[in-house]
Amino acid sequence: MLTIQYKNIEQLIPYARNSRTHSDAQVAQIAASIKEFGWTNPVLMDGDNGIIAGHGRVLAARVLGQTDIPTIELSHMTDIQKRAYIISDNKLALNAGWDEEVLGLEITELKEFGFDIDLLGFNAKELKELVSEKLESIYSQSVDVPTYEPSGEKPLLEDLYNEEKAIDLITSIQQSNLNEKEKAFLMKAASRHIVFNYEKIANFYAHSSKECQELMECNALVIIDFDKAIENGFVKLTEEINEMFDITEDE
Repeated sequence: MLTIQYKNIEQLIPYARNSRTHSDAQVAQIAASIKEFGWTNPVLMDGDNGIIAGHGRVLAARVLGQTDIPTIELSHMTDIQKRAYIISDNKLALNAGWDEEVLGLEITELKEFGFDIDLLGFNAKELKELVSEKLESIYSQSVDVPTYEPSGEKPLLEDLYNEEKAIDLITSIQQSNLNEKEKAFLMKAASRHIVFNYEKIANFYAHSSKECQELMECNALVIIDFDKAIENGFVKLTEEINEMFDITEDE
């Protein structure tokens, strides 16, 4: 069973023939990572205070002014195994690849959450490419959006939507023992359960005044100009728009 032991940094002896190099910039990145996430990967030792893996982390600890750092002893290895592992530990990590689409999605969302993505280890150029490519893929993919051709007479307003579920929820909320602020909040949320009939809405739009049409567009009840809709934050050109229409469209 492996046990973590904290050792004074001055006791640790770097491997003299370590072929892995660490630039000042990379050490600074490791230091920033340790500062943000803490020690998630102890330094691997050979049983005689010699470092097998973690030379960069030790350098980063010095930058941070840390004196005691976590270590794990691998004294079960032979000298040949230790020398081989020093190389393989670094090389095996380099052999991994990236799913750049998933990576771009993760980095983009981390940025949206306000996380400092500079801590991820990528340089500014790489981050720009990953984030911009992801955003481009989101907003440029082809989406099959339902199109409704107006026909027949102008439908009645009450035929444009079904609010039965919303009304049932509001009734339950009003009859609950919650305080008034909680009730007000939940009743506003209940409006999400109103189901719209977009085919009839298209007919209603075609027979409405210019002022009514403009307000319907502002409410994203109809989309005449996709670019304008995206600019106003009403539409994301992803498969979610199909799901939205599938759920709310009445046959």
